[in-house]
Amino acid sequence: MSAEVFVGLDIAKGTLVAAVRPSGAQWEQATDPAGCLTLVEQLRPLAPTLIVLEATGGYELPVVLALLEADLPVAVVNPRQVRQFARATGTLAKTDPLDARILAHYAEAIRPAPRGPDDPARRAAEELLTRRRQLVTMATAEKQRREHASDRLLRQIDAHLELLAAQQKQVEEELVAAVTADPVWAARDALLRSVSGIGPVLALTLALHLPELGTLNRKQIAALVGVAPLNRDSGRFRGPRACWGGRAEVRSTLYMATQTAIRSNDVLRAMYARLRAAGKPYKVAIIACARRLLTIVNSMLRTNTRWGDHRVVSA
Repeated sequence: MSAEVFVGLDIAKGTLVAAVRPSGAQWEQATDPAGCLTLVEQLRPLAPTLIVLEATGGYELPVVLALLEADLPVAVVNPRQVRQFARATGTLAKTDPLDARILAHYAEAIRPAPRGPDDPARRAAEELLTRRRQLVTMATAEKQRREHASDRLLRQIDAHLELLAAQQKQVEEELVAAVTADPVWAARDALLRSVSGIGPVLALTLALHLPELGTLNRKQIAALVGVAPLNRDSGRFRGPRACWGGRAEVRSTLYMATQTAIRSNDVLRAMYARLRAAGKPYKVAIIACARRLLTIVNSMLRTNTRWGDHRVVSA
């Protein structure tokens, strides 16, 4: 049997460094369309078991799409996890060639799940959802500046706020059109929005950024999002439990939605009141309710059950 081949790609703006394991081959090239085509031609004869690269804020997207179109197995991983893996293997230095070799080693040792086939409609919707989040962030910053702005700047800030509001409305209309155009997506969205407290933004966020929803158990889905309390114990020491890691865009949207849901959802409202009466801090109670909301919708999607038929879920 031939040895398995693992490839690490360290992506930068305009260039990448590739490293192959176990051969040790390494090279650098551009990430423009011609460079991506060349990369595919170089990797296809190797028949790699897995190609791993880090999420780099968008620079990796052309490379990922080219690899997916060529039916090559590619996984996009969290840079923090790769850095922790590098430290665990005794690699403290950081250079592009070294990072590429670490990524190849990570691919061989950890073997993260490769991405599925590219879905242009889903990718377009993800871009729109990201753009909406950016517009909301910019509008919030402008509103904060407005509180302390002089009279001569208020008109300019107000004009910018009107522009941001118009762009946000346009993005939201395009998102609604994308959802209604896909029957499967529309059915999933209707199921999620049957829960009191889940609006269109959270439903879209869960659908786009958490495709595993409905396929995992409650502990797995909570850990994936980052709302599961993690132990910090050693010997006799029992440290405070804390939530960290996970998918930040899902966790932040879920947290904000839960603050509204505890006022309209009777199950979450009762849980929140019970936790606060027991002396739990506000954020602890909200995170607990967010975890509960997540496990509810996870079970609903697994059983294809609407909220009215579900109510109290044993996820």
